[in-house]
Amino acid sequence: MSRYAYVNGQYLPLSVAGVHVEDRGYQFADGIYEVIAVYQGRLADEEAHLARLDRSLKEIGLAWPVTKRALKHIMRRVIAINLLKNGMLYLQVTRGVSRRDHAFPKADVAPALVVTAKTLKPTSPDVLDKGVAVVTMPDLRWKRCDIKSVALLPNILAKQAAKEKGAYEAWLLDDKGFVTEGSSTNAWIVTAKGEIVTRPLGTPILAGVTRRAILALAKDAKLKLVERAFKPAEALKAKEAFLTSTTSWALPITKIDGKPVGDGKPGPVTLRLRQLYAQALEKGL
Repeated sequence: MSRYAYVNGQYLPLSVAGVHVEDRGYQFADGIYEVIAVYQGRLADEEAHLARLDRSLKEIGLAWPVTKRALKHIMRRVIAINLLKNGMLYLQVTRGVSRRDHAFPKADVAPALVVTAKTLKPTSPDVLDKGVAVVTMPDLRWKRCDIKSVALLPNILAKQAAKEKGAYEAWLLDDKGFVTEGSSTNAWIVTAKGEIVTRPLGTPILAGVTRRAILALAKDAKLKLVERAFKPAEALKAKEAFLTSTTSWALPITKIDGKPVGDGKPGPVTLRLRQLYAQALEKGL
């Protein structure tokens, strides 16, 4: 758990760190966030995360709270003072503090920045041996899921529903029954022909940084890649299924809605991609 947080220019003990009650992130979810993995004390895929942060900020008309150079210093300071070796940093930028009004506040209101740290345990060998289960449900989120918004209530409800059904994750389905993504992960399958399939980028899904890295690693390994939508029925007929995220890397899915995927065991393509990603992290992804 984080011992210290960065809040609007101050490094504070987590027990006393806080934001104003009229922070627009708290009242309106008017803000964006990033989650960056920390591996062996180093930020993983830092530039890709900062590029996505920049894009999200631009999409909602929000200025950077500090310069990119200053943010990099802040992140490293938070890692250092929390003695963080393996875990994640959480960055949140909101439109700042102003009197409650739906319209943007005046230009003199400064964006607010919070950075916290969290230690994460390695993925359990049991999970890698058995894989995880997902359940499908309608995608009730807004139409700009490409923006990493802090407005995550539909994601939370989907994740909780999955948990209550004994599953690790929820796969969300669009109006035509195609999988968009998970509540906090990107979705993949490996077909009988050996094609690695994931939905193409667009407003229905987030441009996952780990998704991007896995695509690049698969391409370098000369594996077959196809970016297209797929339905749960196709996933159940696939050889493998898996999910990706900053904190999960590549994680095998062995059940969808209670039914086995392939032979019901983690597949070789998924495990190879996970190994390639681990090797990339070791080299300084």
